[in-house]
Amino acid sequence: MQAASRKLLKDGLWQNNPALVQLLGLCPLLAVTNNVVNALGLGLVTSLVLVAANALVSLTRNRVNSDVRLPTFVMIIAALVTIAELLMQAFTYELYQILGIFIPLIVTNCAILGRAEAYACKNPVAPAILDGLAMGVGFSLVLVLLGAMREILGQGTLFADMHLLFGEAARNWTLTLIGDYRGFLFAILPPGAFIGMGLLIAAKNLADSHIAKRQQDTTTSTKESRRIRVTGTIT
Repeated sequence: MQAASRKLLKDGLWQNNPALVQLLGLCPLLAVTNNVVNALGLGLVTSLVLVAANALVSLTRNRVNSDVRLPTFVMIIAALVTIAELLMQAFTYELYQILGIFIPLIVTNCAILGRAEAYACKNPVAPAILDGLAMGVGFSLVLVLLGAMREILGQGTLFADMHLLFGEAARNWTLTLIGDYRGFLFAILPPGAFIGMGLLIAAKNLADSHIAKRQQDTTTSTKESRRIRVTGTIT
């Protein structure tokens, strides 16, 4: 069970990351990641919906006819997104207004529908929840990394406007990394998001290549270091 759990975590965070590998949910990912607070807000909502959807789909997997499986998944996800939307309106209304249409569009997020179809409807509740959590955290990390890159390059700051998510206590969390910075508009526009996303994917591919090369070198070195035992009498 521990090996299976580690595999789920590794897949969600790295090997099968929904944003860097599966390239799912790119529309909101590229649209709202012009700073960290937007990226983190969307990431948290998406992760919560993903975990809850996986749990409910797994609970109902033996009670839903295969002919209406996908409509049922969509209804479950739509109900969860509505709850999340109402909670955001109640507690983080300004952030909800900034994220706009991309909160309701979580209903059609391919990452959530994909995990419901590929994993949650075929596995028990506990692994399904872990799968949703791993995929959600992996997706959120990419959102936050891209948001941080674009905020630093575009505004010269980091963690600006965090009070929109965490309340007035977070109003002074802003870090000014570049003083008297006039901003780099390209970084916070959609083309900047595409380039930033491409750089993150390229960095992951380079890391995977480096890891694979090290493993290959280790395997080769181990084979070469083996000693051959010779038995018998040499005449």
